[in-house]
Amino acid sequence: MGENEFTSLKGKKIVLGVTGGIAAFKAAGLASLLVKSGAEVRVVMTAAAKEFISARTFQELTGQPVSSEMFGEPSNYRVAHIALAKFAELVVIAPATANFLAKAAHGIADDLLTTMILATTAPIMVAPAMNDRMLSNAATQANLETLRRRGFEIVEPNDGRLACGTSGKGRLPEPEELAAAIDWHFERLKARKLEGKKIIVTAGGTIEPIDPVRYIGNRSSGKMGFAIAEAAHRHGAQVLLVTAPSVLSDPYGVEVIRVETALEMHDAVLKEYETCDGVIMSAAVADYRAKTIADEKIKKSDETLTIELEKNPDILFELGQKKQRQVLIGFAAETNNLESYAAAKMKQKNLDMIVANDVTVAGAGFNTDTNMVTIITRGSMAEYFSLMPKTELAELIIKRLEKIFQGRQ
Repeated sequence: MGENEFTSLKGKKIVLGVTGGIAAFKAAGLASLLVKSGAEVRVVMTAAAKEFISARTFQELTGQPVSSEMFGEPSNYRVAHIALAKFAELVVIAPATANFLAKAAHGIADDLLTTMILATTAPIMVAPAMNDRMLSNAATQANLETLRRRGFEIVEPNDGRLACGTSGKGRLPEPEELAAAIDWHFERLKARKLEGKKIIVTAGGTIEPIDPVRYIGNRSSGKMGFAIAEAAHRHGAQVLLVTAPSVLSDPYGVEVIRVETALEMHDAVLKEYETCDGVIMSAAVADYRAKTIADEKIKKSDETLTIELEKNPDILFELGQKKQRQVLIGFAAETNNLESYAAAKMKQKNLDMIVANDVTVAGAGFNTDTNMVTIITRGSMAEYFSLMPKTELAELIIKRLEKIFQGRQ
């Protein structure tokens, strides 16, 4: 990609953090590309970074003083870390060493760069670069996962020959690749078409207690709903995720309500329904619950055990009956007659869109990272999609939601 193609960088205010690794020389190339693309760049270097490349290099490339000392001589900033934190529309750390990742993940602020990232409200993008064994170390991976959960954007390192003489994953991407990632960050912001919309997303499989120990449940992991909530947030929506039990961590920037039973999910969704713009019901809600819940653990006695069940409220049907301006999207997990059952469910429950999948297909059922679906939107022909990661499917669903909103304008 050529430098003139980074069209989203013009006028953007970027703080480039450079930490102490051999790949620091690539940060100079990145700074040059950013400036040539019209960005305003301020560079913050750690003490270790200056062992690999001089501050003067970045000063000449950006036309701005380079900041590095927390307690140095007075500079052009009154309080450097606060001024830089306020200046930034995006903070980019390239290269990001294992040491920096550890400090960032644990909130350690012992130099100008780590103090500045604690003070900023701007998005933060990190590009790790290190030996492949350091990268794969459990501590480094845990730190990266912590940063992801907090909303840091991670630019994955490349495979190739490393400075230590070995080959593996850990190379800092080339300046053009880094500039493209930054350009894409700002390009995505333009596409926040759900700004001002409140979206409720449900996820996971509800559980219905039988006694204090046992329950009736299903195999849903919540992965689809969590991915949808994250995608809706990225597209600018205010997102409320109502989730049944799941081991997944709360998505960054999303309000989360954790429930267990269908009745609890019903009450949580209906409480917020009137003030929302749309609901995406991806949860696997139990159709029935035990009519009587035993106060004590049921002991094994007879060869058979009979449990009387009663029907749970149909949350999706009730939302369809109460629907006014809201967009309502449902899911249909089927084992046969996929399209006909999904179309009938869409009509019966007054949905605007339904996402149907055959849970008997390998890789497309519960508790997987992938899905293969048919999407039916009101007034449109059914769309068929091959197996794809649930994260990609979530983006696709949110884009269909945006089209529905646009069609109502």
